[in-house]
Amino acid sequence: MSRAAGLWGAFGASFWQPIIRYPRLAAIILGVAAATGFQPLGWWPMAVAAMALFATLVAGAADIRRAAVLGWLFGLGHFTLGNNWIATAFTHQAEMPAFLGWFAVPLLSLYLALYPALAALGARAIAGRAESTCSGWAFAFAFAGCWTVSEMLRASVFTGYAWNPFGMVFLGAFSRPGLAALAPWMGTYALSGLAVLLAATLALLVRERRPVAALAVAVLAAVGMVLPPAGAARQGTVPFTLVQPGLTQDKLTDPFHYEANFVVLARNSVRRQADERRLVLWPESGLADYLRPGYPQRYYDRMTAFADPALARKRIGEVIGPGSVLLTGAVDLEIEDGYAAGAYNAVTAIDGRGDIVGGYAKAHLVPYGEYLPMRPLLEPLGLTRLVAGTIDFIPGPGPRNLDLGSFGMAGVQICYEIVFSGEVVNRLERPDYIFNPSNDGWFGRFGPPQHLAQARMRAIEEGLPVLRATTSGISAVIDARGVVRAYLPMNRADRIDGLLPPAAEPTPFSRLGLILPFLWAMVFLCAALVAYGRGHRYPSRSHIPAA
Repeated sequence: MSRAAGLWGAFGASFWQPIIRYPRLAAIILGVAAATGFQPLGWWPMAVAAMALFATLVAGAADIRRAAVLGWLFGLGHFTLGNNWIATAFTHQAEMPAFLGWFAVPLLSLYLALYPALAALGARAIAGRAESTCSGWAFAFAFAGCWTVSEMLRASVFTGYAWNPFGMVFLGAFSRPGLAALAPWMGTYALSGLAVLLAATLALLVRERRPVAALAVAVLAAVGMVLPPAGAARQGTVPFTLVQPGLTQDKLTDPFHYEANFVVLARNSVRRQADERRLVLWPESGLADYLRPGYPQRYYDRMTAFADPALARKRIGEVIGPGSVLLTGAVDLEIEDGYAAGAYNAVTAIDGRGDIVGGYAKAHLVPYGEYLPMRPLLEPLGLTRLVAGTIDFIPGPGPRNLDLGSFGMAGVQICYEIVFSGEVVNRLERPDYIFNPSNDGWFGRFGPPQHLAQARMRAIEEGLPVLRATTSGISAVIDARGVVRAYLPMNRADRIDGLLPPAAEPTPFSRLGLILPFLWAMVFLCAALVAYGRGHRYPSRSHIPAA
């Protein structure tokens, strides 16, 4: 056993030397490697291994300043790969050159990297250098707690950017939740802390030359990623038709194609039986018609074959049929002095008679996508929104439910809103399901699978099914365990018919919301303080060279 430990130590020393010699370059590379755990790659073992090496770097940093610099460099690499899909958005905006996208992604990462820097600084400040087994555990727990808090801050500061929390690497394949099955008891941000704790634990066990224990932890994590299986699907009672029109971004924004786009939606929504009553779901951006009355006539004239919103709604009612209800992405206008002063990215509910029976306005808007921050300053510089349009969108009031009678209580989250953990449902009135219409056509190849993964995580946290209708994919039916029961791949025009999966019992997260991951962060930090105290009582020699 001692010989095996010696060989293990020799291998570890030879592997570690290049990293410790160039710690800043290593931090960037490890950040990129950690982002490979996100979709569409899903290389979670590499992500955990990269985080373990990064934790070792930070734990051995000579002081908190160097720890923060390493955290910032890690974040720079991490967010540049994870957010590469943003560059694709510039290819859909004719007013700005596409090459700017490849500058925008690292520029955004310069800011987002501050949060891993805060986590590294906080952990190093709380636990000090890992100079003993106890102080190593103190750092592991402190890093988990600080990482949890940093992700909660990232999701809220300056309107928040919650895309790709590290806990997403724990989400399993379509047919199983993986270790994300713990999300109902932790929330996504605390799950990120758990992933960091697992990585730091593996790093500590390797440094302590305990290969058997490290292997056991790795095997348990691997088993957790493949178990439990999905099991038999629970059948609901609400029939639905979910439509993906397969429309490319250029057709969505070209008035010449507006009517043809509607024909595609209608063709994929026809009733299979004459007396069929169902919930019909259309995506964001697919329908160009203004559906609400009261706007100046010129706005109706330019958007639809019908110059009357009542006629536009009537033909929708004829498509879905009597007794059915449609939820569709739409745009509503805010009119001031006869002109559109702003718009709402909305979902409108229409019944088989063509009457509006409810609506929702998106609350969490995308900066630079749906509105231009600091417009008086940036517009003269030639900057504009990445999505076509000249007026800014206005935020709605927040999560609201639509009471659709026999079709249940629908919670609505439009596109980007679904990524914000703890902010997707009205906690005073729990819905039966979440409808998530989206337009992912400007997200490139990496964006749509990442977006779908985050919708799955919301289903797991809240114990609610999510119905996701997109213009060009990936559309999906997600049950309350985060299992994808049916989906349509990218760039296909098709439909999904079925019965809405039932909701699970309210989860601890659905009751407590973001209080729950905050409490877990406090647990991690308290454990760090306990281990830190023991480290001062029982000091031992360090195994980590300074970075």
